[in-house]
Amino acid sequence: MSSVFGQTLSITGFVFVMMLLIEYINVFSRGLWRDGLARNRWGQYLVAALLGVTPGCLGAFMVVGMYSHRMLSLGALVTAMIATSGDEAFVMIAVMPRTAFLLSLGLLVLGILAGALTDVFARDRTGGCIGLQVHDQEQCHCFDHGRILHQLKDMSPMRGVLVAILAALIAAAGTGLIGPAEWNWIRLTIMTLTIISLLIVGTVPDHFLEHHLWNHVARQHLPRIFAWTFGTLLLMHVLTEYLQLEGLIRESPWIVLVIACLVGLIPESGPHLVFLTLYIQGSVPISILMASSIVQDGHGMLPLLAHSRQDFIKIKLINLVVGLVIGALGLSLGF
Repeated sequence: MSSVFGQTLSITGFVFVMMLLIEYINVFSRGLWRDGLARNRWGQYLVAALLGVTPGCLGAFMVVGMYSHRMLSLGALVTAMIATSGDEAFVMIAVMPRTAFLLSLGLLVLGILAGALTDVFARDRTGGCIGLQVHDQEQCHCFDHGRILHQLKDMSPMRGVLVAILAALIAAAGTGLIGPAEWNWIRLTIMTLTIISLLIVGTVPDHFLEHHLWNHVARQHLPRIFAWTFGTLLLMHVLTEYLQLEGLIRESPWIVLVIACLVGLIPESGPHLVFLTLYIQGSVPISILMASSIVQDGHGMLPLLAHSRQDFIKIKLINLVVGLVIGALGLSLGF
């Protein structure tokens, strides 16, 4: 239970920080970067693929945050979730770096193609949240240095709560209570982005803080992200505790392929290591590992449950179909 709670805090905290940064950058840039992505669909796919192929779930969380603010299309989100291998990427890099690179490259290309096809057939290409708002420049100065000391001296309750949350996240990440137990690039990234968010919360004017950070991010998104993430992780913990996945593996590679893809629907990293281990041992071909990597996305999709369960199911089904097709094609060709 404690590990589930710690994972929930890590995921929720990082998504919260990313949403703060997205809100700030959008208003500070007058929405130019958002509009640029909206006009360049292939740019969306490339950004999503590069973030998705990054080892771990941080890149996938970023893509979900951007999608929920209507900055990326449904196809771009599909791209990221096909490209990502979650925490399995770290294991693959450690034990088979050459294969891991080639597999990641294949997932990146396949993700872009699948994302483009998704947007061709998708009716609603936007996310499940209202779009990012950009106020008139005279209404919202993101960095008004003349008022910073006054704002900190007479800190509003909303600013105080956000400062306390971010300070607690920094302390927890710095001591290893959440996130990686050792210092690595993941912990450094979380620490850096959270410190930047703390500086943003401490310097933005009250108008920006109330309407963008408090009402939109903290009140609208944060409770739902935490509740859905905790509930899903707890359910998966209970199921995998009593479900011996190794016992489900049969001699037929076609049955293993179907099982690998169905297990890939679980929004959790642990179960998918079974098929990575089987590949390393030479028990299954690379086509099954590829199919498993396509369908599974580690924890990357969990924050989407808080925004749109319908989109969560859509993307999982799309990835399931792509994984089955590519896996079946690979098995037929002898890979």
